[in-house]
Amino acid sequence: MQDETEIDRAHAVMEAAPEDAAARLRFYERMADSELFLLLSEEAKGDDISPEVFDVDQQRLVLVFDRIERLSAFAQGPAPYAGLSGRALVGMLAGQGIGLGLNLDVAPSAMLIGAEGVEWLARTLADAPEEIEARLRELTPPGGLPETVLTALDRKLAMAGGLASLAYLVGAELQDGTQGMLLAFVDTVEGAEAALARAVGEALTFSGIEAGRIDVIHLRSSDELAARAARVGLRFDLPKPAARPVPGANPGMDPDKPPKLR
Repeated sequence: MQDETEIDRAHAVMEAAPEDAAARLRFYERMADSELFLLLSEEAKGDDISPEVFDVDQQRLVLVFDRIERLSAFAQGPAPYAGLSGRALVGMLAGQGIGLGLNLDVAPSAMLIGAEGVEWLARTLADAPEEIEARLRELTPPGGLPETVLTALDRKLAMAGGLASLAYLVGAELQDGTQGMLLAFVDTVEGAEAALARAVGEALTFSGIEAGRIDVIHLRSSDELAARAARVGLRFDLPKPAARPVPGANPGMDPDKPPKLR
């Protein structure tokens, strides 16, 4: 028997508590963060892919699996596929009127997600953080954030290895008297600012915190403000960068070259 995947576990929690909105959000977060394998009608040609499209209950669906073995079991043998993240998949399908079938017939997490669900998840993941300019008056120890948010932040930042050295969560008071929470990233890699801000936004969204907000700032380790944040903040260490996979091994796995529908 195959080991359970994170998607299996999140799906089981969601099914056990159908009225729990937080459990549903956590399931969709796991799906967005996971590597999925999309069944194709033919081998990929460069960055162009042709998903196998099925008509089920008056819906057009593509099929994805969270393990290659599950895809092969469904296809009853080797079959062409593309490996890509869940977020890349829904971004690719957005606006196409196509839903997806997850792990159909091969896992306890089997389910259908209609085109409306795909559109919702794509919009949620595409929400860009607002950039603000403000002067900080004081940094204080963080407080008042639910444990679910702290856990979600820890998980998101653990997946952001190599984008920054570390981060400090602090309370912040601005010169205009506004108070809030601030996540200060230290030694952010150039170009990674938006990705890190989106990760923070997703941590809040998928925690079910509707009115929550955490502002983001990027500092160098030599900045005096970084030293102030270190004295009062809750520290998150980002993992060292893993070896980057060779682009092109599977379409969709090179973040600089997302796959294109054919």
